[in-house]
Amino acid sequence: MKLIAGVDIGNSTTEVCVGEADDARHIRFLTSASCATTGTKGTVANIHGIKAALKQAMGKIGRDVGEISLIRLNEAAPVIGDTAMETLTETIITDSSMIGHNPSTPAGAGQAVGELLLLENLYRADPGNPYIVVVSRDHSYEEVAERINRAAEKLDIEGLILQADEAVLVENRLDKKIPIIDEVSRIDRVPDGKTAAIEVALPGQTIRMLSNPYGIATLLGLDAEETRTVTPIAKSLIGKRSAVVIKTPNGDVRENVLPAGEIYLDASNSTKVNLDEGAEKIMQAVADAGTIRDITGQAGTNVGNMLARIKKGMGELSGEEHADIRITDILAVDTLAPVLISGALAGETCLEKAVGIAAMVRTQQLPMQKIAERLAEDLHTEVTVAGVEAVMASLGALTTPGTKLPLAILDMGGGSTDAAVIYEDGHVVLTHQAGAGELVSMLIETELGLGDRHMAEQIKKYPLAKVESLFHMRLENGQMTFVEDSIDPRFYGRVVLLAEQGLIRMEKDIPMEKIVQVRRDAKKKVFATNAFRALRKVAPGHDLKNISNVVLVGGSAEDFEIPEMLMEEFANYRIVCGRGNIRGSEGPRNAVATGLVLSYTGEQR
Repeated sequence: MKLIAGVDIGNSTTEVCVGEADDARHIRFLTSASCATTGTKGTVANIHGIKAALKQAMGKIGRDVGEISLIRLNEAAPVIGDTAMETLTETIITDSSMIGHNPSTPAGAGQAVGELLLLENLYRADPGNPYIVVVSRDHSYEEVAERINRAAEKLDIEGLILQADEAVLVENRLDKKIPIIDEVSRIDRVPDGKTAAIEVALPGQTIRMLSNPYGIATLLGLDAEETRTVTPIAKSLIGKRSAVVIKTPNGDVRENVLPAGEIYLDASNSTKVNLDEGAEKIMQAVADAGTIRDITGQAGTNVGNMLARIKKGMGELSGEEHADIRITDILAVDTLAPVLISGALAGETCLEKAVGIAAMVRTQQLPMQKIAERLAEDLHTEVTVAGVEAVMASLGALTTPGTKLPLAILDMGGGSTDAAVIYEDGHVVLTHQAGAGELVSMLIETELGLGDRHMAEQIKKYPLAKVESLFHMRLENGQMTFVEDSIDPRFYGRVVLLAEQGLIRMEKDIPMEKIVQVRRDAKKKVFATNAFRALRKVAPGHDLKNISNVVLVGGSAEDFEIPEMLMEEFANYRIVCGRGNIRGSEGPRNAVATGLVLSYTGEQR
């Protein structure tokens, strides 16, 4: 009796299946396990994760890793994702600047235009001129209110800009109500003597004049050319409750445009496509190119820098020369990315159109062979690189109850989407494509401006709710759910994720509806797009109508909404689509590892 272990190295997870083969070459499955992948998929750093998964699996049946006779590895192709801005215009303001602000506690309402004047310089003010007074944290709210009330008897004070979070406290003590902006952290950069416009919206509303380039032009008296240059400023202020825009002297605004660049496809039908044309045109060019040998980008552009960075990163991991590393597939999706505006005084961003890209990287050497050799040395057992992921996943998917040949599978992992059709005569047609769960996480992180990949992963995995009292919450589908024990007060009034281990609080104040929309759109852009292009490549005659059933396997098939989303997408083609249940017990996981063990008996026969 021989113990055979199949090891599937994924971008996120390394899965193991262990079976016992008798002399008649029958397999009896004994155990399985999974661990987080260590290092980039397809590199020697994966060995630590493989050992951990093997140890965990053998521990479940009280046996030692040393008893394994043969370890069979999948052929893992590294997949690296990155983003590229499509049309980014950076507005640099050198002397004075703009503040696009959205504090939780502005005060007053309406618009005001006036000359900026430091509180310390009130004595220099001229009666009859409108002023907006700038106040640092050095002054208490009582002092500010007292001095403004006294000065307002002679001067025309139209508004206030405060560094401290004290707008309401100051307004409550003013005789004349004026719009007040607070929480401006870099108040020292607000220029004295320049003309500024401020706006505060009523509670529940957003500003109208300063989020409109023509509104800014009206308040500050701009000409057509100046109005064009403030457009990025207006865009950054959309949806804000309060804002300040400071008029800059002529010549202080300049634009620096880094071109998005062209993508060059070295393929059967070599072509090029500009990133400005968007994801749809890029993916059409990829589809029309045929077999792709390599993908590069125009030097000195966003996409050129991004693709060069991907190749450089892979070269450092594999120890190969840049020329030996090739990008053989990309998935491009349209998205929006928050871009920091240079010259902003409160860290303002504006949403710019961007293209998210996942790239599949191949090297001349076979990185899996290095892993096999090192693993054999460490464990003193035979290790072989046994098969292509899509073929192994097809074999594993066949252990799902209710399936038969011919069978189509979609293996949706962290970095790539594999599709295959296995026919009655045993031959398999397959494709291996860039883009899956990691690209979805990247899109969620980018569009929501999280700056936290782990939180983006959590948002991708779990449904949302809003805690509306200590005993009930509103789910994202509108349902109310009540609890017997009171909810932790830390979650009151916050958006939370409904994880298995309990509630996870969203630290950023983002509406639940927006998070749901971004999450679903990201999944649809990546998984629906990749599912269709992958299945078209493997379908008989490249026609989806020739496929009758599809089994979804891989980590992303466990998602709470992706399988249903794909079922809806495939409904027009009358395709039966659902989660696999590998060996009737594993769910959609462990398909490749199971296929690696099963394929051993086929090779022996």
